Amino acid sequence: MNLEAFESRFWAITSQCSNVEGTCPLQCDNFDLDCYVIDNHGFVLVSKQQNDVGRFLGEIDGSVMTTLIRMGMFKRYHLVSVWVSLFDYQAMCKTNMHSVSGTRPLLSPFYGLASALKWFLSNFVLFLLEFNICSFWHPEHFAEASSHKKKGDILQPCDTEYPSFVYEPSVKETNSIIKCGRCQKVFVVQQIPDSNLLMLVVQADCDCSRQVSSLLSLFFLDPVTHNASVKCDRMRSQKIRRRPESCHAYHPQVSVPVPDEPELLLASTSN
Repeated sequence: MNLEAFESRFWAITSQCSNVEGTCPLQCDNFDLDCYVIDNHGFVLVSKQQNDVGRFLGEIDGSVMTTLIRMGMFKRYHLVSVWVSLFDYQAMCKTNMHSVSGTRPLLSPFYGLASALKWFLSNFVLFLLEFNICSFWHPEHFAEASSHKKKGDILQPCDTEYPSFVYEPSVKETNSIIKCGRCQKVFVVQQIPDSNLLMLVVQADCDCSRQVSSLLSLFFLDPVTHNASVKCDRMRSQKIRRRPESCHAYHPQVSVPVPDEPELLLASTSN
């Protein structure tokens, strides 16, 4: 099953409460609700915003992820007393525009007065040159001034390291209220049975982004300078995942009817 089929199936199921009750009064397509399907490491698989798919929940909504960690539903992943981190070798980070220059000697106060007078005279002359008296009688020649576009942030390649979190399976369902100044954000999270997935429903009309700026250090570590020369060394050092030696086509919690050999042969010949 591909991702598009999985998403359409999920939205269809969440719109129906049961065969008796019919359509749910609250659905994921409501403007004041955000619904997510996340895996056991906190990465989004299904969301109303396609740009959120594949991203970490702490990056999208840090207030909810922080609350889940404090409640014990997610824990920092470690193996044999070693913390596990994830790496993004194709990240883009903002550059720090720090300018360093030597100090100039102190100047006379008359130098500042002369500079101010020079600036005033030059701007006054430019004003007279650009001023057009005829425009008062011909207003159709006026043109609206265009605002200067703000320059975007300068990005450069970097290697990003962030900690790995894992879901605690003993907590099947939880909910909480996050106080964000003048509003309160309510969320409910529940494990999807027989899977490593979680369904998260969050109140979308309360923004808590300003209060979690200091908590982003829980999800992101300091970026490392990108070094393109070690790309080949990194590829050689990482081991390729070994394929399973046998095919496991049965799970005790998943019941899928498998056709007999004659029926399977008949189906193949009919096609």
